[in-house]
Amino acid sequence: AGMNGTAIANFSCVIFNVSFMNCTWHVGRTATEDTQYFLYWRPLENEDITECQNYIKDTYGRHIGCQFQNVTIENNNAYFLVNGSRNGRSLLLINSISDYIIVEKLTPPLNVTVNCTEASHGCTIWWQPPRTSHVKMRSCFKYQIVIENK
Repeated sequence: AGMNGTAIANFSCVIFNVSFMNCTWHVGRTATEDTQYFLYWRPLENEDITECQNYIKDTYGRHIGCQFQNVTIENNNAYFLVNGSRNGRSLLLINSISDYIIVEKLTPPLNVTVNCTEASHGCTIWWQPPRTSHVKMRSCFKYQIVIENK
């Protein structure tokens, strides 16, 4: 139950440096300055639900995001729940957020090695895939190499 227009919108999460995740959202279009949102999540279906410990706030002090550490998401599945209050009274309850985006900003490839020989008039380049929070298959990655003459 809740007041029309108070539900959050545009919920999305970004994973960076392998295990850090920022989730953000827009406050509801009719939410007042005293509206507060609370984010709960569980990375796996059989794990406990935990509340955000490090909220991102707007100029009114409303929660508009959360920063998570030591994140592990398997199979691209995570479960999110947001509820809210106004003047300490329950405002809305969204059982789960099913329409969300999780993006991972990858680190650069690791252990890049270049071997150039005059005999072959060419170079061989090797690297290891970047570290990632959940992608295990090397075939998921595509690379682009830019070579500059110096």
